[in-house]
Amino acid sequence: MDSTYLILDELIGMLPIILCGCVLPIMVVWLVVRKKTNETNARTQIVTAALEKNPDMDVEELLKKISPKKKLLKEKLLSITTILGIGLIGFGIFLINTISKDTQKIHMADDVQTAIAFGVILLAIGAAFIINYGVGRKMLAKEIEAEESKMNTQA
Repeated sequence: MDSTYLILDELIGMLPIILCGCVLPIMVVWLVVRKKTNETNARTQIVTAALEKNPDMDVEELLKKISPKKKLLKEKLLSITTILGIGLIGFGIFLINTISKDTQKIHMADDVQTAIAFGVILLAIGAAFIINYGVGRKMLAKEIEAEESKMNTQA
């Protein structure tokens, strides 16, 4: 009877890990795919309705107008740094929380101090990435505008 409670206790402890590691990524992928499918369906309905009203219409020009604008390489890089920064901040907070909870069970001061220092370093790196995103976006605003206008004139 005592082992049954122990197994249930361990399963309940593993539940957040299973939810964050398995269910959350599946839900994110499903939501992204669903959003893209809905956008594609909406564009298809718009093109179909436009062709029904005016069959002589230029479909390629209409598709260019309603298709989503592609991100420039610089914008993609800036968004990647933001994601990386947020991820490192999250991992640093997770590490600090995990170690601070373990200090109640284990009394290994050197390992705990090393892990907390590692977590604080990750927090600082993540914050630096987010600051870099803001500064980079300001500095590259004119270049991004120039590239967008160049792409618009070519299209």
